Amino acid sequence: MTAQLTLNELAALMKSAAGLTVDPKDLANRADMSFAEFGLDSLGLLGIVGELENRHGRPMPTDAERCKTPRDFLDLVNTNNDRVNADKATVPTTGA
Repeated sequence: MTAQLTLNELAALMKSAAGLTVDPKDLANRADMSFAEFGLDSLGLLGIVGELENRHGRPMPTDAERCKTPRDFLDLVNTNNDRVNADKATVPTTGA
């Protein structure tokens, strides 16, 4: 993934992977509320993690499926994305 995962994308993933319709504005206003309060259980979150892994061809952070809130999930996933993107930008050099 090259861009940051947004609340809009997370809301779409909640719909596609877990069957939950959540207004992205509501998600943004309540980003620190638990996923359970939105009706998303651990299996639904695991489905979201799996969808992201399939889309981007690499594993998500190991704790992603244990995140309790949308903000925690976005922070973890986006921090990992930043790290992966920085690693890709690093070009190894060889001595002459």
